[in-house]
Amino acid sequence: MLDLASALKQHFGHEQFRPLQREIINDALNGRDVFAVLPTGGGKSLCFQLPALLRDGLTIVVSPLIALMKDQVDALRTAGISATFLNSSLDRSEAAERFRLLNRGEYRLLYLAPERLMLDGFLDAALNWNITQFAIDEAHCISEWGHDFRPEYRDLKKLRARFPGVPIMALTATATERVRHDILKQLKLREPSCYVASFNRPNLTYRVAPKTAAYRQTLEFIRTRPGESGIVYCASRRTAETLAQKLTKDGISAQAYHAGLQAHERTRSQEMFLRDDARVVTATIAFGMGINKPNVRFVVHYDLPKNIEGYYQETGRAGRDGLPGECLLLFNAGDVAKQLRFLDEKPPREQEIARAQLREMVSYAETRDCRRATLLRYFGEEFGATSCDNCDNCLEPRDTFDGTIPAQKFLSCVHRVRERSGFSFGINHIIAVLTGADTEAVRLRGHNELSTYRIGREISRTAWQAIGRELTRLGLIAVDPGKFSTVELTPAGREALKSRRTIMLTKLADPLEKPARARAGQINCDEELFERLRVLRRRLADERDVPAYVIFSDVSLREMARSYPTQVADFARIPGVGQQKLKQFGEIFVAEITSFLSDHPHTIGSPAESSEPHNDTPAPGLHLTASRRDRARLAFHLARCHFGENGARVVRGAQ
Repeated sequence: MLDLASALKQHFGHEQFRPLQREIINDALNGRDVFAVLPTGGGKSLCFQLPALLRDGLTIVVSPLIALMKDQVDALRTAGISATFLNSSLDRSEAAERFRLLNRGEYRLLYLAPERLMLDGFLDAALNWNITQFAIDEAHCISEWGHDFRPEYRDLKKLRARFPGVPIMALTATATERVRHDILKQLKLREPSCYVASFNRPNLTYRVAPKTAAYRQTLEFIRTRPGESGIVYCASRRTAETLAQKLTKDGISAQAYHAGLQAHERTRSQEMFLRDDARVVTATIAFGMGINKPNVRFVVHYDLPKNIEGYYQETGRAGRDGLPGECLLLFNAGDVAKQLRFLDEKPPREQEIARAQLREMVSYAETRDCRRATLLRYFGEEFGATSCDNCDNCLEPRDTFDGTIPAQKFLSCVHRVRERSGFSFGINHIIAVLTGADTEAVRLRGHNELSTYRIGREISRTAWQAIGRELTRLGLIAVDPGKFSTVELTPAGREALKSRRTIMLTKLADPLEKPARARAGQINCDEELFERLRVLRRRLADERDVPAYVIFSDVSLREMARSYPTQVADFARIPGVGQQKLKQFGEIFVAEITSFLSDHPHTIGSPAESSEPHNDTPAPGLHLTASRRDRARLAFHLARCHFGENGARVVRGAQ
């Protein structure tokens, strides 16, 4: 029987599996089809990489992004694992050499884009490669209900017919229950084992701030995080370009990254970010950022995302290493109007889906409830706690006020307009009546004669829009999903209008961001040694022409700076130190740590020999304390996979 724990330590340097990894790997090794939903940073790649090393043959990994392929292959090769990719970045001779080695069975893993894999000539060649598994990454791309639908993914359903005996593993970080069903159906998975981990990312802090002066807010946010890497998402290519230029001018090294750039320009931006030559990447929301950089410390949404799935995936690029990450969304009603204009260009069916998704996104931005609980609820998971202590609404709850009068005015206007015309109107028309707008639409339908005409003129249109959205969130009005997004009173709304019960509304949030009280995932360590090890890591990475995190992650460096290993045997116990990396880098890092300790003799023994109990909350200003023994333990609360189509075997893990 295979010793999975030993293999995990030998190849990847980890002592323990993350939730559900062991079960998924066992099923893969037993030849089962597998479907897994694991959050970003939850270890999806290991689920197909480790089985590929423990059996003969080739694992083909389908990935939609060239950037991800190179990053993962670089990391695997540094760990001594035979892997390669085939994509348009290779010239003819490079591709021919890789084909030659594939035909000789030299590789364990091959990364490909779906359109290349599904070429008839390519599939014919692949029949000679002893393929033992297909791993479909970003599997949500196959579903029209997914936030990032890609038509080329649809062809992957032909794999079952061409390779009937080869098991398929489908993986994604973001999928609602509807999308999960669609993935199972489209890929024709046979009696798959289905695994769904919690969508909770406890190390991420979620904040939404009113968008007042977007550039100034973004610049100040980044300046308060010196030395940290981050991504800023923008709605347009032009904004991404302009923002990168302005940040660079103001002393923040930034690069733009979007689909309008030439391939070599995107590659350059990516490489600069991966190697920490650029602290910030400004990227369009529409173009996926396939950058596997574990130490991204913050994500800013400069503009409103189109849907919660995209927002969740984009924020998930922060804190992939388990250390704290911060997510800031700048929001105003003007962004909603921009998104709605974009939707008018879509076919009717896509408009309906997109409008429903946008309403969910706006509801999240405006909610006064726990943002973590709101996100998890969207994906069908209940958080359970009353407060997450790691989002703005839990850390600094917004005040509420008695909004009964404006709410009654709004509800009454919806009722009167419907009563007068016999059909419903959109929120903008309701607001036009409330504020006494002298428009043709109002006059034509006689709505200027209603008792509710001009009764809300003391409130701005922007404020009325916010009230309308909050009444929707409270379930007092419902928005039709069609093109015109008409509103109607719900039964609860009619009851509230009739009974005149108190309706509490939320005051606008304070735009001044405040730091979180505690940071889940923090590893307290000697910051001076950590910086010294970062310099060493960067030098070694440059010598090998790979990103710094490929040598060691920030987690590994922080553990080194916490426990001060001065013997190779002690260094081997550091998370992320596998057999190959121990041979390559063990003596180098041990020598650096020993040199540091000789320069700082007062440090020796302070953290490693303390017997004080663990304390997960760092004490500000303390640099050499017993709390350095603390380890950040991220726990994914496993959720049941609520579907069982196609004979799916549903698995729920235990903590």
